[in-house]
Amino acid sequence: MKLIVAADRNWAIGKNNKLMWSIPADMKFFRETTQGNVVIMGRKTLESFPQGQPLKNRVNIVITRNPSYKVKDAVVVHSVEEAIEESRKYDGDVFVIGGESIYRAMLPYCDTALVTRIDYAYEADTWFPNLDEDEEWELTDEGEEQTCFDLEYTFTRYERK
Repeated sequence: MKLIVAADRNWAIGKNNKLMWSIPADMKFFRETTQGNVVIMGRKTLESFPQGQPLKNRVNIVITRNPSYKVKDAVVVHSVEEAIEESRKYDGDVFVIGGESIYRAMLPYCDTALVTRIDYAYEADTWFPNLDEDEEWELTDEGEEQTCFDLEYTFTRYERK
């Protein structure tokens, strides 16, 4: 299982259930990487999408504690274990796409992390675990630094040792 995330210099990933940046190349990378595959997310991440709708051309698995939660065109599950079991029913790669509590719960099951590192420190209320300080993970690929207006960012890949 893999995960995909964009994080700032301090591993911040959001504030008030929203991304704090808009980088078209990162959105394109996310779209192209996850299309045709399985994505696992929490309810709040789903609700942060336009009109709270699942992502097109993907199997959307949504984890929520709410037993009566339903959403059209998505599979709703109620635990990490149930999400993993459900993801095995489909072809393609499985990507964990957030938010913070889902990333933290699913990280032990992942072997690859695709991280867009943004060279700026935002004011945030949600963070991704710092993989640079986690001895189980190593940075295995770092792309060229890119710029979107005055924001510098890099596509990186971490792998479990």
